[in-house]
Amino acid sequence: MATNFRSFSPCTLLSPVPAVMVSCRGAAEEKPNIITVAWAGTVNSDPPMVSISVRKQRFSHDLIQRSGEFVVNLVDEARCRALDYCGVKSGSQVDKFAETRLTPMAAEGMTLAPAIAECPAYLACRVRQVLELGSHDMFIGEVVGVQVRDDLFDPDGSLHLERAGLVCYDHGVYQRASEVLGFFGYSVARSEVLEKRMSAYRDR
Repeated sequence: MATNFRSFSPCTLLSPVPAVMVSCRGAAEEKPNIITVAWAGTVNSDPPMVSISVRKQRFSHDLIQRSGEFVVNLVDEARCRALDYCGVKSGSQVDKFAETRLTPMAAEGMTLAPAIAECPAYLACRVRQVLELGSHDMFIGEVVGVQVRDDLFDPDGSLHLERAGLVCYDHGVYQRASEVLGFFGYSVARSEVLEKRMSAYRDR
């Protein structure tokens, strides 16, 4: 059966993408801020590096540029409203930590940028490069600290982020990202391995 497609002008159609709250602070005497970012991603594994893209006009752009630090906080469903709020309000006008009742906490490897205590995990990053791309500047950060909430680990130490109920962003809509459809290599796994692994996910 023939499938019809519809053309778009070149655009950022890639979706869904992670929806994260990036926390930052420009100087020790300043209040910390949170910016919601949907354009974040992994760019290198050794050393571990991630990127975030921020418009120059954003309040957080200056804070990150001055401090050379930012923290990428993974967001769960319970924090989805706060995620949205931090994306539509400016830190130049409101204290986002106070308004969302989120708690700044010290982040590993950071001097200024805090993590968000209520989020299930964070990646603390030091800026290694800034790329001016057009509408956005891309901050490439080396990951120097990571912490994950204890309840997301099994007794054997294995990590299960699917339990966190993480949120993703799909062109104006927030969505759940928690359903496990497979695992790396499942397409070639032996049937008994596939059943064991997938039943373990279903039983959680």
